[in-house]
Amino acid sequence: MLFSGAKPALLVLADGTAYPGWSFGASGTTIGEVVFNTGMTGYQEVLTDPSYRGQIITFTYPELGNTGVNPADEESARLQVKGCIARNISARPSNWRSTQSLQDYLKQHGVLGIYGIDTRALTRKIRSTGAMNGAISTEILDPADLLLKVQEAPSMAGLNLVKDVTTKAMYEWSEPTDAVWEFAAQPQPEAAPLTVVAIDFGVKRNILRRLASYGCRVIVVPASTPPEEILKYEPDGIFLSNGPGDPAAVTEGIATAKALLASYGKPMFGICMGHQILGLSMGAETFKLKFGHRGLNQPCGLNQQVEITSQNHGFAITAESLPDTDIEITHLNLNDQTVAGIKHKTLPLFSVQYHPEASPGPHDADYLFEKFVQTMRQHQQVG
Repeated sequence: MLFSGAKPALLVLADGTAYPGWSFGASGTTIGEVVFNTGMTGYQEVLTDPSYRGQIITFTYPELGNTGVNPADEESARLQVKGCIARNISARPSNWRSTQSLQDYLKQHGVLGIYGIDTRALTRKIRSTGAMNGAISTEILDPADLLLKVQEAPSMAGLNLVKDVTTKAMYEWSEPTDAVWEFAAQPQPEAAPLTVVAIDFGVKRNILRRLASYGCRVIVVPASTPPEEILKYEPDGIFLSNGPGDPAAVTEGIATAKALLASYGKPMFGICMGHQILGLSMGAETFKLKFGHRGLNQPCGLNQQVEITSQNHGFAITAESLPDTDIEITHLNLNDQTVAGIKHKTLPLFSVQYHPEASPGPHDADYLFEKFVQTMRQHQQVG
């Protein structure tokens, strides 16, 4: 279905492959790394997830926009993606929570979208060739001309995008998760609040909500915050958040994590980018995945125990680089055997490559927030 007044649009990949379609959202030209997400739900959470900064998202589910958008489902204060690719777009959203259509939402935030293309063929292309830069345009409709623009863009490898998404100033987060989530174990009413400092590499709001739901006082600080300033808050635990780009390029965050490991001694928990930064701070290496893990059905585990997880990342820790005298692998991605979770053998720290808060996705891994809280409680008692 074409919208009234729909403009022709063009998607061109870095290898010269071109996909003509129709535009929705804003007009102009945008360039980013073209990746795909296999989730059947949660497009608004994906579009506002800071971990997708600098990327053009291909949604493999063929119908997009059916439920519209609403402020409650935003994972950050703005759209983070460079562009959106869909097979079909719903012109009339239908959902009691909807306050706006997807196409109007993208247009309001200046984000380009293209629809009417074969997203199955595009996804197969990325799976076989690998994620690569691409461009969407409503103004440059000659593939050769648009390809020249794509070739000028830098590769995602080596890019530090954390500086674009981290908070500019410290703030506290107190809002818990919506009542629909309250199936999980909750803190005892008499328990004193735990102070958690969350280092913001591009944190999702629902991570902060889960920490608050478990009775934590959450202090969010910029990624550039020095370790001595973090320790001034006297945290019971430190959380390292998700974020975009190449983790090895976030040298300031790696140095902070290394300093905290040397002097802090209290519980630390990392998710996604935070997981990679913890690994890098302990001497591990990371590498760029061929096409990444982005979806809601990634199986992870060890020893015949499997969690179905929500994931969004293009880099992973190299298993062989982990110092096995100190670090134990707790989870593998069971699709490709990459490292999905680690813990220190003597220090109270652990991390996972996936998203236990989901949003969207399954709730199999929510217990990790409870584990973090229990570890902080135990450390309080020992201390």
